[in-house]
Amino acid sequence: MNRIVIVGASAAGLAAAETIRRRGWNGHLTLIGEEPRPPYDRPPLSKQILTGAWEPGRAFLRSEQDLARLKADLRLGQRAAALDVRRRRVRLGNGETVAFDGLIIATGVAPRRLPGGDLAGVHVLRTLDDALALRAALLAGPRVVVVGAGFLGTEVAAAARTSGLQVTVVEPEPVPVGRPFGDRIGRLVADLHGDHGTRLRCGVPVHRLRDSGGRVTGVELADGTMLPADVVVLAVGSTPATGWLTGAGLSRDDGVLCDDLCRAAPGIYAAGDVASWRNPHFGTRMRLEHRMNATEQAVAAAGNLLGDDVPFAPVPYFWTDQYDTRIQAYGIFPPGADLRILYGTPSDGHFAAVYGHHGRVVGVLGWNAPRQVRVVRRLVVERAPWTAFTARPALRPAIVN
Repeated sequence: MNRIVIVGASAAGLAAAETIRRRGWNGHLTLIGEEPRPPYDRPPLSKQILTGAWEPGRAFLRSEQDLARLKADLRLGQRAAALDVRRRRVRLGNGETVAFDGLIIATGVAPRRLPGGDLAGVHVLRTLDDALALRAALLAGPRVVVVGAGFLGTEVAAAARTSGLQVTVVEPEPVPVGRPFGDRIGRLVADLHGDHGTRLRCGVPVHRLRDSGGRVTGVELADGTMLPADVVVLAVGSTPATGWLTGAGLSRDDGVLCDDLCRAAPGIYAAGDVASWRNPHFGTRMRLEHRMNATEQAVAAAGNLLGDDVPFAPVPYFWTDQYDTRIQAYGIFPPGADLRILYGTPSDGHFAAVYGHHGRVVGVLGWNAPRQVRVVRRLVVERAPWTAFTARPALRPAIVN
């Protein structure tokens, strides 16, 4: 194998490239990225970059000198347009082709939009340019409506509200972040936002965006309510960036389908937000849009491309920072899972909880409780029986639901 190509130059693509070089592979390495900027971190976009606490350069993952040490052919500002698996070539948007012996796909996701999403004043948040454009818009002190109360939507709302803006969050589900964590935690997140003055309209879908002269003026809800807005942020989910793979012959279903080695086809691997693989630890297929997974899966995919053949079986970890609260999560959180609080109480603003499914502990959530989460997360790693925590005096439940 003389030529390795990595498509996607964000956290996953960079981690794959660094792993390949760290392992001593000295062949021709090409890193292709659609954005002209060098690799940068995305979690700060909805927090430190949006509030102005960080300047853009602080989000960059590596210096120019670090990137030069990779001795890679950096194709930044180049979009991958097609993949020819048989001939082992990637075609770029400018018509050029790049040959490979091994390929890692790390193209991430693209934000979903609603009809009217191209109006002036309507924003999405995926790239650094998106964050800077939204940050500039917020400086005018606008009325803000955030559509979508997942992690991204609630983080954007918290950042805007912390800046003193009038913020309304619209969510068709009954509570924020209810899908990953269930209604009880969702209600706590709703209370957190309400306590900080953010208005929430949950359980009501958006009917349409209203405008005047091509600029958004408000959000009309399905119940007829009109929410005036100068800025609308769409945080309604994302789709894997796999359009360029049409006709390539790779299996796609909510991402690039991979085996437990992150292998999509012989010599072709996927990592990060775009990869859908079977996680042996939980015995289920998953696709994760989490920062830690991007790096960990890229390291695993690169190693397996070089011949490790080690299944990728992580316990997912992710977090969200909103106002003065950090929510940390380990594991998975299936619909209908049981929830029990092992430490603290929600009224204290500090607690740790476990989630059980099919008789096993599958997830741990901490609300301003990092030390307790570090202890309890072992239950997920060990696939502990749902009753295991009762035998641990230090973790005797304060509340059992």
